[in-house]
Amino acid sequence: MYRPAPGSGRAPLTSTVSPWLRWLTEAVWFVEHAFERARTEGKAEEDTRVRIFVIMAVFSGVFVCLALGAAYAALFADHGRFRGGSTVHALERADLVDRNGLLLATNITHYGLYIDPNEVWDRDAAFRQIKSVLPSISEKRLRRVLDGDRRLIAQPGLTPAEKAAVHGLALGGISFEPEDRRVYPLNGSAVHLIGTADTGGQGVSGTELAFNDEIRAAGQAGEDFQISIDLRVQGVLENELAAAAMENGSKGAVGIITDVQTGEILGMASYPSYDPNRRGGVPDGATLNRATSAHYEMGSVFKTFTVAAGIDTGRADMATVFDASVPFMIGNRRITDFHAQNRAMTLEEVYLHSSNIGTSRLAVEMGGDVMRDYFKRMGLLDAAPIELKESAKPIVPREWSDTTLASLSFGYGISITPVQMAAAMGALTNGGRYIPLSLRKGGAPRTTEPRRVVSEQTSLTLLDLMRRNVVRGSGTRADAPGLRVGGKTGSANKLVGGRYSPAAALGTFAAVFPADGPVTARRYSILILMDEPQTYPKTGGFVSAPAVGRIADRIAPFLNIPRRADRWATATGEKIPQPDEVVE
Repeated sequence: MYRPAPGSGRAPLTSTVSPWLRWLTEAVWFVEHAFERARTEGKAEEDTRVRIFVIMAVFSGVFVCLALGAAYAALFADHGRFRGGSTVHALERADLVDRNGLLLATNITHYGLYIDPNEVWDRDAAFRQIKSVLPSISEKRLRRVLDGDRRLIAQPGLTPAEKAAVHGLALGGISFEPEDRRVYPLNGSAVHLIGTADTGGQGVSGTELAFNDEIRAAGQAGEDFQISIDLRVQGVLENELAAAAMENGSKGAVGIITDVQTGEILGMASYPSYDPNRRGGVPDGATLNRATSAHYEMGSVFKTFTVAAGIDTGRADMATVFDASVPFMIGNRRITDFHAQNRAMTLEEVYLHSSNIGTSRLAVEMGGDVMRDYFKRMGLLDAAPIELKESAKPIVPREWSDTTLASLSFGYGISITPVQMAAAMGALTNGGRYIPLSLRKGGAPRTTEPRRVVSEQTSLTLLDLMRRNVVRGSGTRADAPGLRVGGKTGSANKLVGGRYSPAAALGTFAAVFPADGPVTARRYSILILMDEPQTYPKTGGFVSAPAVGRIADRIAPFLNIPRRADRWATATGEKIPQPDEVVE
């Protein structure tokens, strides 16, 4: 057994104790009683040395612990949570990508420019130099900061290049603070659909707002957030929409492309557009998403809904005849046709010649209850159930009298948004099911079966009728070789000062392709709307239909839609000759 020296005051240790533990115990005992020995032996200098040693030992231990912790964090942290060039705050929002993984929005570190005027030697010279490297900076704000008496921010959101330019001036009182900023590498492309986020990492509009929590959660997990649009389709849509709008001199325009079977939005454009990365200089009305927030009386496109209700209820079929030889009178109101045929017409002819008289007679015959029921099923009486918060409620009639029904039958008396129109047309061409439009890849999650709008047979009949309208009706300018496009034109005058003005017109074309095949076949909807075109004629067949044909022709390869040699086949396969005359 080991025993300490007599009077040492140490507890005895057995021989089984390991040498390193015995050494540690003795060292602790030595340090513990060092002060007492120093005072007993009268060695004040030893007391001081021991104290210094203890303090150094403590600080060394703390430093070693901190160094080990930093090394562990650097070597073994979860690198999957971080992406090159990102900051921790950048992870608050995930990168936004399209259905194919192409980048739509991301975070990049920018810098806030701060100036302390008390450290600026020559404020006038500093003003000139800063303005020379930052032409976009507000002169008023910069002057106010320089003339102040405390440190203030002069310009937020400097890019790394702008920061370097200011830093290179070597001015006193200049400092920078990093800040995360959401940037959109495609500039104005899909801006209304993507939306924007603020500097605090919160969505403000569009997809950024609609999926705000999910985008932030994906960012924290180090993942991208994918939406339904296809950038290739989006690019074609924006290109053709802008070209048509400029050619027609339109005040505004809307384009929407959807998958009618899933409700996925493949492209959505609102004209005019703007660049969310540029501060200021946004044209008037450019920030409005006309697809979700603008209301329009869309005219004869509504004849598709009236005819669908008539066929589905059994009140009419393609051979049912309507007297359009004279105007239709409802009290003192006189309803006429834009291109009067002055004869009795079958329901097919009513649709192909876009007869107001024929659809008015059909709507009045069905009555208000039937028309309201079908409009409700088609989603025309409620805001479109899309994820975008900007989706506006329609302006619907208060009463459904005969004169109101007549107006509704050809698209007056009710103002809806383009997304409502796109969803309703999808329901009529996908087998008769209302499927909400969605920006989620794969479509909105379904907890129940989609509501039935019309029967499958009615849907097939409408597809055939829409194809006939492109082959020999008012929509011939929308045809694309081999793609079997079907659709309906719509033209309307807008209310100006309480009266409908021909000078303020609206031209619409709602299309679907391919229009043949079974109701379950893969097909896509295209809606093009021109707001106040300045060319003549201002009808949908002239200002909107050509853009539809060009868009279908360009996006078909992206969607793997095969072409067929027979250009003039209808949905049922019947051969129809090309018309000599086109009516609107």
